Amino acid sequence: MSKQSCLKNRKFREIKMLNCEEASAESFSGKVSVAKVGDIDIAYRCVGSGEPVVLVHGIAEDGTSWSGIADRLANEGFRSIAIDWRGHGRTTVGQPQGTVEQLADDLLQFLELISGAAVCVGFSLGGVIVLEAALKRPDLVRKGIIAGASSKVGRAAAKFFAERIAQLETDPEMFGETLGEDTKAQIAHNKAAADDVTQSRLKAVGNGAGYVNAAKAMIALSAAPMTDRLREMVAPIHIVQGANDVFCPTKAADMLREAMPQAGYAEIPQAGHLMAVDQPEMFAEAILAELEKQSKSENAK
Repeated sequence: MSKQSCLKNRKFREIKMLNCEEASAESFSGKVSVAKVGDIDIAYRCVGSGEPVVLVHGIAEDGTSWSGIADRLANEGFRSIAIDWRGHGRTTVGQPQGTVEQLADDLLQFLELISGAAVCVGFSLGGVIVLEAALKRPDLVRKGIIAGASSKVGRAAAKFFAERIAQLETDPEMFGETLGEDTKAQIAHNKAAADDVTQSRLKAVGNGAGYVNAAKAMIALSAAPMTDRLREMVAPIHIVQGANDVFCPTKAADMLREAMPQAGYAEIPQAGHLMAVDQPEMFAEAILAELEKQSKSENAK
């Protein structure tokens, strides 16, 4: 690569980081920014300064689900960037394809245009999105921290999502009640938070178009699991699992570890699927440990 090209790339990196710095606030509840990314307008929140960490939420959530985690990471010297992905929260749905590939492409375009290369933390379907993005562009996903995710969707889970799609499209009020029950089942320890979390999730779902798109992406993993492709992973990966997760149980993490034997692993005790609700402090500590390890590794090169 020529010296002129290097200077051009460095300048582009500086412009991208400036965009996020301008959007940063003193706390995660501050300013929401919007960026045109492909066919959608992605809403995102930035807090802190330092190396970027992009937080990718799960289905029926938005970036606000990372609030406590984001502030903790910012306090430790990282720039937390939480996106609302396609059709969730304040992000438009665009032309949804119902695939993990499209959702991963959305993330990669965000990394290219806004944050620059970053450690990406993905929860549930967000973890699957990060894995797909890391397979495609390990130069942009510096490290993937994957929490409560699975590379394969079984028949029971596929049926679960198909039923939720049908309910959302025919009886939204009943879907709200069902999401409330799902949320309670995904919390193992902090049961008192269930009602508030349900209301936040319903707000993130909005008119349901993004949820339907994401649920279709999950169902597609039943017919075409990504497990075998993970054997080709070159980006560093760390897996975080809730010890009491019944929605994405430990066997899902075991499958990821078998496909990626080089990946790290941490288990959060007394945590169900919604580990950021059950054990936010321990979840944040698990993320921070990997961020610090990645920084040391990169500085040593």
